[in-house]
Amino acid sequence: MYRNDPTARPDRILLTALAVVLTMVSAVCGAAMTYRPETRVVTAAAPVLPNVQEMMLREHRCLSEALYYEARGEGARGEKAVAEVVFHRMTSGSYGNSICAVVYEGSERKVCQFSFTCNGDLNRPREAVAWNEAEQLAAQILTGEVRLNNATGGATSYHAVWVKPYWAPTLERTAKIGKHIFYRGAGRSSDS
Repeated sequence: MYRNDPTARPDRILLTALAVVLTMVSAVCGAAMTYRPETRVVTAAAPVLPNVQEMMLREHRCLSEALYYEARGEGARGEKAVAEVVFHRMTSGSYGNSICAVVYEGSERKVCQFSFTCNGDLNRPREAVAWNEAEQLAAQILTGEVRLNNATGGATSYHAVWVKPYWAPTLERTAKIGKHIFYRGAGRSSDS
């Protein structure tokens, strides 16, 4: 194919558009498979039914934010480790029953489990390439295209290597991945 072939560009645009659509569809389907509805009070007069598409997109966004703000620049291994903690917390039953509930736990009280949810990071501009990579990895995790292999050893807590949180000695250290140290244990903790 010649570089200046006028028919090559529409084909590339069509393939790119198709790839974007497939990524979004797979993210939505994957989020639907992992969703656990939050407990809501529903009155008989006005039942509240969540819009499934909005809910799935919200779960994808929350996972993308956790990967981006907690481990961007550490590559897929570091971002997958953060995702593991989110899912370990969700399945433990002690932190929230959805990705967003886990990620944003405590943010309304400024006692954040994930520091980016209340330290102002969400208000800063994102690095486009790193954000796109986090979104893509989150979609691949939610659809099962990328599997999490428990590299963190069941961790439900972590902190950056330069932080010395008071709770670290009370938990079992399980791994060091990138710039984070991971822990599991019976106690609840705040994370950085």
